[in-house]
Formats: sequence, C-alpha cells, structure tokens
Amino acid sequence: MTQHADDNALDQHAGVAELRLATGDPGLLPQNGVLGQNGVLAEDLPLDRNQAILQAAKQVGSILKRKGHRFALAGSVAVYAHGGSQNLQHDVDFCFRPEDADAVAETLREAGLPVFTPPEDWLLKSSCLGQQVDLIFELAHQPVTSELLERTQELSVDSVFMPVLSPTDLIHSLVAAFSEHHCDFGAVLPIARTLRERVDWERVRRACGDQPMPDAFFYFLERLQVIAPRSKEEQR
Repeated sequence: MTQHADDNALDQHAGVAELRLATGDPGLLPQNGVLGQNGVLAEDLPLDRNQAILQAAKQVGSILKRKGHRFALAGSVAVYAHGGSQNLQHDVDFCFRPEDADAVAETLREAGLPVFTPPEDWLLKSSCLGQQVDLIFELAHQPVTSELLERTQELSVDSVFMPVLSPTDLIHSLVAAFSEHHCDFGAVLPIARTLRERVDWERVRRACGDQPMPDAFFYFLERLQVIAPRSKEEQR
C-alpha cells in the first residue's frame, strides 16, 4: 500500500543476479514456486492473487523472525491480520528501523531473495513468490522507531504469527500519506470502518496536525458516522 515511482524498477537492475532459495528448508521458498510436503517443489503459485500475497508475507515474516529482526507487518496484509477483508493490495509491506536496513537486506539475500535500492530513500524493495515486498524504514513521513515496534501486536497471518502494526499506528500510516497527489479516501474508508473501535482517533489527529488532506478525511468519517465529532474542548 505504499507509493511507488515505478513498479517495474525491480526489473531494471540487470546487474544483480537473482538467487534461489534452498529447497531443503521448508521455511524458505523459491521465487516462482511453493514447497509441498517433504520439501517437494509444487508446480505453480496459488491462482488467487490474495493467497499469493499472503504466502509471500508468511515467508518473509518467517525469515525475519528466524533471524531475530525487529519488524512489523504493515499495509493491507496488516489490515487482514486485524480482521479486515482478504482484498489485498498489490504488495507486502514490512517496516523496520533505519539502522537495521543493512542487516535485514543481508538476511533476505542469504535466504535467496533479491533486494534492491529504489530511487525513493525511505524503503528497500524485494520480491518473494512473484510478489513485490516493500521494506519500509520511514512510515508516515517519520523514521520507524523502537517505540512504534514495541506497540505492535503478535497476530496470526494465515496461521503464521508475527508482529503487526497496532490499529492506531496502522491508520496513522495510511492517513498521514494523504496529499494533493495521493488522496484516495475510498481505499482507506473500509479500513477505518473495520478498525474504528480499536483506534485512538485523537492520537491520530494530533499526529497528523493541521495537514489539510488528513483533516478532510476526518471530517468525511464524522459525516459518515464512522467516528464521533470532536468536542469544542478537543478542537482547541
């Protein structure tokens, strides 16, 4: 669910060889297949795109957990983990601290996954099972911090447990991304409806400050009775 300059950027790094994962470890999968029983390579990816994205999230999350990295699942798969619909976006998002970027990249490369540095300076890109994976170290225009990672919740992602952004931090990451060039309220509205009772909306408002696009979205939510209007005292 992150913003991308060009989704084809991964294909433009011709000098980087694509490595394969060892099939002997059932926790590690090759780029274009899934392991069946006893580590036998299955023929094809799941035909359903949502399931393919979930499989990629599970594999990358398992790799990061095994190496003890501090991270959090973000984006549409995090919404799914919190009980949202399985209508996933076009990639998998993980976030981690900027100082852990090199170690995370090395871990994924050791597992056989390609890692690339895109023009944007706030993330790395990888791929798993044919799905794009964004490795984000700046969320909502701020570096990912230890405090944010401490607020994560350990949730099941299609039977694999991993740290997931808290509902409040997840909503903030989506709303804070609104701008004059990116303002798709329709994509975030169902997420706000799903998580509304578990979100500290006042904290999200304070974090967004007086930015016009987030403020317009809050007004939109109030008119649709998704959230309660702010009192006069809260508006001061």
